[in-house]
Amino acid sequence: MIASHSVLRRPLLAAVIGASCVMPALAHADINPNFFGYARSGIGSTAGGGSQTCFKSAGAPAKYRLGNECETYAEIGLGAQLYQQQDTTFDFTSRVSYVTAQDNDDESLKDDDNNIALREMFVTGTNVVDGLPDGAQLWAGKRFYKRHDIHMNDFYYWDVSGPGVGLSDIDVGTGKLSFAWVRSSGGDNGDGSFPDAGQQISDDTIDVRWTDIPVNPNGSLQIGVDYGRSSLSDWQKDYYDDYDVDYDDGDKGWMGTIEHTQSNWFGGSNIIALQYATDGIITRDGNAVGRGTGSLRQEGDMWRVLDQGQVWLVQDKLDMLYTAIYEDKDMDDNTGRKWFSAGVRPVYYWSDIMSTAVELGYDRIEPQGGVNGYDSGDHHLTKLTLAQQWSAGRGAMIRPTIRLFATYAQWNGDAYNSDADNYRTAHALDAGAGPNNVDIDDNNGLTFGAQMEVWWGS
Repeated sequence: MIASHSVLRRPLLAAVIGASCVMPALAHADINPNFFGYARSGIGSTAGGGSQTCFKSAGAPAKYRLGNECETYAEIGLGAQLYQQQDTTFDFTSRVSYVTAQDNDDESLKDDDNNIALREMFVTGTNVVDGLPDGAQLWAGKRFYKRHDIHMNDFYYWDVSGPGVGLSDIDVGTGKLSFAWVRSSGGDNGDGSFPDAGQQISDDTIDVRWTDIPVNPNGSLQIGVDYGRSSLSDWQKDYYDDYDVDYDDGDKGWMGTIEHTQSNWFGGSNIIALQYATDGIITRDGNAVGRGTGSLRQEGDMWRVLDQGQVWLVQDKLDMLYTAIYEDKDMDDNTGRKWFSAGVRPVYYWSDIMSTAVELGYDRIEPQGGVNGYDSGDHHLTKLTLAQQWSAGRGAMIRPTIRLFATYAQWNGDAYNSDADNYRTAHALDAGAGPNNVDIDDNNGLTFGAQMEVWWGS
């Protein structure tokens, strides 16, 4: 009897073991990995000697990019749809970025000028929450979240990316609603006096958006509010109390955004945005993007208006990118600024492959007077680039592209301060924008070189 039961069990046991070995293969049989990313790299020199200098006005949060990027930068992404049953899906996304100083062949990512970073690692579930309209998504993890930028100068004006959780794209009949909670840490570490030298203040940001609101033919509106507040531990509060630091206002702030997008605009599109921000959500030395900054010592307000777009001046022959920005950042400690920026990039297409691009960009900075690290007087920079390009089609946003370029820049005032570590402290130029191969007392510079730029996937 025992023997007969044992015999009967053996085929069953073998089947179970065999099925368990096959299950992983079956589970992954329908997974198609998605490979996506972005990269740029090249070589450049400065007239008069030295490697390529990049021209950025000191105090400006952005610079015009064409023929004016001095690093090798890449974002490599991998993702896949891991589950699908009827309209319900789960998708995984990851992205790693690399940046090197573009100096030589073997560049260690451990060097100060080189870096590797984890930018995204998240899962999105579509139609997984009962009761929500079709298309609603639940997500969690670290991600680029609904970023808004101007391509010409790589200026991100609305960006709450980071680790978080949210519900997005909830169809409410007139447009869609999205809600997110994200986390970020800033540079405030108690002036290096926190018990843990690596400890920084963390900020929580709540992001609410109402998008895709139809307002006119081919036009839509987007409205968003971001509220950020520092998340202080008890010992951090005690530290600031001991040093008599008032964090009642500086530890929090909000930013409101209204943005209009017009499609079918001279064969392209136009975006105009108006933003207002207060206190702790304003980045002290950079630009307010909507997330908390991890600093308790900034109080004030900021408003910004910008316009950008792409138009076809002659269909399939001549198109143009353009932008204009005005920002007024008024800080209580007198470290704010007024910033005006305008630029155009017309591109003429000789064929489906070859084109000629010209980019003209202008930045003007009017500091409040209490700034550190750059000229406290009004200063400006004008940059002009001519580039011959070979691309995978027609259109200013078509990539891959290989380009040869020459860039000329002119600014007012000395390039750098001569009394503070020689070339390393900015006066009229941003010393962190790239190698500083212009003389301290120069007010213009010329560079030339070649670059490739590519993006692919999604």
